Amino acid sequence: MTSPRIVKAASIQSSYGHDMDANIAKTIGFVREAAAQGANIILPSELFQGIYFCTTQDERWFKTAYPAQAHPCVVAMQKIAKELGVVIPVSIFEKDGPRYYNSIAIIDADGANLGTYRKSHIPDGPGYQEKYYFRPGDTGFKVWDTKFAKIGVGICWDQWYPEAARAMMLQGAELLFYPTAIGTEPHDDSLDTKDPWQRAMIGHAVSNIVPVIAANRVGIEQGLGAEQHFYGSSFIANHRGDKIAEMGRSEEGVIIASFDLGYLETHRAAWGFFRDRRPDLYSAN
Repeated sequence: MTSPRIVKAASIQSSYGHDMDANIAKTIGFVREAAAQGANIILPSELFQGIYFCTTQDERWFKTAYPAQAHPCVVAMQKIAKELGVVIPVSIFEKDGPRYYNSIAIIDADGANLGTYRKSHIPDGPGYQEKYYFRPGDTGFKVWDTKFAKIGVGICWDQWYPEAARAMMLQGAELLFYPTAIGTEPHDDSLDTKDPWQRAMIGHAVSNIVPVIAANRVGIEQGLGAEQHFYGSSFIANHRGDKIAEMGRSEEGVIIASFDLGYLETHRAAWGFFRDRRPDLYSAN
């Protein structure tokens, strides 16, 4: 029998405003709440430093980017991660010289910054005009060996791509995390993407025999000339694709689920998905 390796993963669902300090303080409050319930790895949503500003194109937002090591969100989460002994993937607007990225800094349970992943897939459409702000990531997909588990983290639009999930799994990921900011589609009021959004990630869980943790924001945000309504629905799916924890479209809070990584490793091998792969046949673009 494989020895149990139990880890508790949490997702934070919250609304955010223009004040970065207030947003950091709010997120820390939810981190404390999750840690008090035993969570080991705690995921805030995408770009929680402020409102989701990519609804329009405005040069003023570039002033809100910081180098990854010095970003106020990273510095603050390093302190709370060390205090509570938890892992926190921290989504930031990163400035690297003249280059700007939508990035994740992985903070380990001792407060160490393990490094940065830069969002690979950058959307460009009504309400999600990210190509104006972010370069495509140059880090490639990564897996982080944290105190509690080997984790892969994709950022929002990355979550729609099965190749991204598989790339992280091939590097040994034991849990997949997706911080996101998604809501209404301004060009079509009748379009509700909540169910397809969840199903795409649930597909990653099933085809990789891996739990998936997704964190979205909620509420109506007033950007510079555009309004966006985020639909929440953050969730945690197990290796079967069952939603074992889920939040509603407007509530704020945390959800937590426990996983036995030892069992999942054996179960994943038994299914044979990775044994039976045929990468020699996958070269078509």
